[in-house]
Amino acid sequence: MAWRIDEKVLRGEIDNRTPGRVSGRIWFAGREQPVLLDLAGNPWRDLAGHLLRFSNPQPQTGDLVGLADVQTGVVGDITASRKVKVPEVSMEELMERYAARKPFPWHWANSLYLEWFSESNGRVVIESSAYQLELEPAAAWHMSEAQEAAQRIANADATVDFMGRLGAAASAVAGAVAGADDAEDEEDVEDEDAPRSAAEAKADAEDARMQLLMDRVTARLEREGHAEGQFERICEEERERLRRERGEKPTVLTPEQEAERSAWIEEMNAVAAEAMADYEAGKWQDEDPADEHPLVERCSDLAVKLHQDLKASGWISEDDHSEHPLREITDGVMIASAKLAGALGRSARDEEWPPSALFAGNVLVRLKKARGYLRDAIRGLDSADEEGLTTPEWRASVRPEVTAILAETQDLIREVRAVLKDVNADGE
Repeated sequence: MAWRIDEKVLRGEIDNRTPGRVSGRIWFAGREQPVLLDLAGNPWRDLAGHLLRFSNPQPQTGDLVGLADVQTGVVGDITASRKVKVPEVSMEELMERYAARKPFPWHWANSLYLEWFSESNGRVVIESSAYQLELEPAAAWHMSEAQEAAQRIANADATVDFMGRLGAAASAVAGAVAGADDAEDEEDVEDEDAPRSAAEAKADAEDARMQLLMDRVTARLEREGHAEGQFERICEEERERLRRERGEKPTVLTPEQEAERSAWIEEMNAVAAEAMADYEAGKWQDEDPADEHPLVERCSDLAVKLHQDLKASGWISEDDHSEHPLREITDGVMIASAKLAGALGRSARDEEWPPSALFAGNVLVRLKKARGYLRDAIRGLDSADEEGLTTPEWRASVRPEVTAILAETQDLIREVRAVLKDVNADGE
């Protein structure tokens, strides 16, 4: 999981006037001394050779315990020209539209994106379209287009290396757990997200791989546009690049497998086209609630209720940052409902539970993410208790609901892990 600390930034500077090295200082709200950067690599072409200063017009204080004073490591992606979608409505209206399943107006904007991998804190990301930027006009050196292409590959290699270390660690944990007593309770394991089987470790690694792949594809689409056929072409190119970086052999399909793959792609395209047509026609408004898994419905309804309660009570304002305890509660439940929907949608439609070994790994990854967000909501409730936020009655009514959803999610995780227990890493 990445450190995302953009809201806590006061000001900072990034210096790449020495080729192959990025240094810098970043000041944070509530922290006297700046965090120092000492990173190997270069940013994208727009910042290569330059000194960039930036400031945050609305910094927020927050917990930075554990963030090292000196960040030594490698550059991921650093640029001030990344395109992001910026909502044109307030957070309150955005939440209302989300609850009502309505689209919201937005526009593209340039965003400062600082990503690095440090020995102390792993992946760190600072991303904002609201910062004020000041770029020294004179560049100490210049990067050509060809050099930028090579640099982005080098930056991607740093990402792959980092993810590879995570995967190796997960595999080591999985191997240790595989030899442990089968009767060991989940609560006895320090890291509940650590894989319990080789199949689960493989599912976690595949999820990390897909996240990396989609991040790359998204970044290229933002730079190169969304013309027809662009997604398929870029996705195939990035998948091939990732395969080469990891030294994996190309997959050779038999004629039968190729035909099956082509048929599957056509089927997925048809399903996507039908879903888009239904959405544009407003058919999603007439969906039968019975098609939704009960736990998804329960979590989604709670998210809407929490949002409505906070809006009606005035306990939180639009200016309150995302780490405000009440936002941690509402955001945690809302995102958990989406993760649960992704995990349980198939079982709701097909009445298949527990899922077969073919789907169990993907389901488990999503369930563990939902569990993490529900725990965020519990931590938000703990902080609300300590600070006396809202009323005791409201907090007392919300906690059992979140706890019950978390407990049921935990039960589902155990059931899916039981499916994967006797499956080897190849899925057999």
